[in-house]
Amino acid sequence: MSADLDLRKLRYFAAVASELNFGRAAERLMIAQPVLSRQIRAFESELGVQLFVRGTSGTQLTEHGELLYRESEALLASASAVRRRVAIAARGESVFTVGFMPGLTVTEAVRAFQRTHADVTIQVLRTGWDDQVSVLHDGRADISYIRRPFEPAGLATELLFSEPRVAVLPADHDLAAAPGVLMSELVNEHLLQDPAAVPEWASFAAEMRRQQGSARSASRTVEEKLELVAVGRGIAILPLSTAIFYRRPDISFVPVIDLPPTEVHLGWEKGRQSTLVDAFVTHAREANRNTA
Repeated sequence: MSADLDLRKLRYFAAVASELNFGRAAERLMIAQPVLSRQIRAFESELGVQLFVRGTSGTQLTEHGELLYRESEALLASASAVRRRVAIAARGESVFTVGFMPGLTVTEAVRAFQRTHADVTIQVLRTGWDDQVSVLHDGRADISYIRRPFEPAGLATELLFSEPRVAVLPADHDLAAAPGVLMSELVNEHLLQDPAAVPEWASFAAEMRRQQGSARSASRTVEEKLELVAVGRGIAILPLSTAIFYRRPDISFVPVIDLPPTEVHLGWEKGRQSTLVDAFVTHAREANRNTA
């Protein structure tokens, strides 16, 4: 096996693995299909493994191909992040970007960082469940406030705090005034978010599918969820700080008694050496102690 991984060939591989069709992948990459086929064969030869099975039923990934495809996203994103940082440095800029999830206030840490690094342009980037980690891997953010659950591979993290989770209900819901609810009391409700954001909901998945069918989809943003909650289309389970931040009169939030607290971490790329990251972690730690 070659000691080096050719990133260009890895990108070609990822395109074919995504499409499972050499013709479509070649169009996406804007290269000729025979060229792509030769590059993939050369890549397989370099790695010493077969990545694809080509047959009458189409193109399929081998076991080794599946493994490489799972790893390729983070590798390619990391390479993209390096290019982004080098390009910024080449322009003579010093920019530091902080990602944050809805409901989290990062002002105190950002201001403290700015006071000690007046020569750095600090930016903030709002993230969501679907991109809170990817913004770190692809370089859109240097550091980010991330909520569990998240995929920790390739990240260094530090726990800042934990907080309860609440069920967000229409104001006229039978449980809206309850001091607390159990998950079993919510089983017949439609969850307006990806169940992966609430892993404990998985035990209710079969019942949810039976009750809801397959036509109703999850909403993407907090604002969308709350609009749908208010008109009785379903419920959401959110961290307490998010529910408080988006408080409104037509919805109520009730603690979910049998859900463990959710955790808020700082995350950044593992192995990255950065005095700016170190400094922000220190300021965020201090800001969290001040608000605890």
